[in-house]
Amino acid sequence: MAHVFVYGTLKQGQPNHKVLLDDTNGCATFQGRGHTVEPYPLVIAGEHNIPYLLNLPGHGHCVVGEIYAVDEQMLRFLDEFEGCPDMYQRTSVRVVVLEGAHSVPSETPAANRTVQCFVYSTATYPPEWVHLPYYDNYDSQGKHGLRYNPRENR
Repeated sequence: MAHVFVYGTLKQGQPNHKVLLDDTNGCATFQGRGHTVEPYPLVIAGEHNIPYLLNLPGHGHCVVGEIYAVDEQMLRFLDEFEGCPDMYQRTSVRVVVLEGAHSVPSETPAANRTVQCFVYSTATYPPEWVHLPYYDNYDSQGKHGLRYNPRENR
């Protein structure tokens, strides 16, 4: 099992969460909530208002999301679903565990538990994206007013 950190449309209550619940894609088990140890720019961009985590560690905010334990089948599905490696790249980040994840192997004492997770971020984006507003917690219905356009509507 691998750990994956989701920060956008795959989170609970968001438009694409259903793919993590679909057993035909593999197994994904919710482990808890967390945030990235390092800040990253989380932007909403493109014609479909897609959330992107720009692979610029040290810029932006510590991004809040969810930690999932996934099997190899789900990891392969997520790679395809996220357009990896063209649209997103799967990289490794350290995540501070906020709640839950008692079964997640910890790399630090309980007070500051962190876990190494895969995350789908992008290093290939139009240069103007670095000037978009940065978010610390994505919600497709958020005050930003940038409604995500689901794949089935494109």
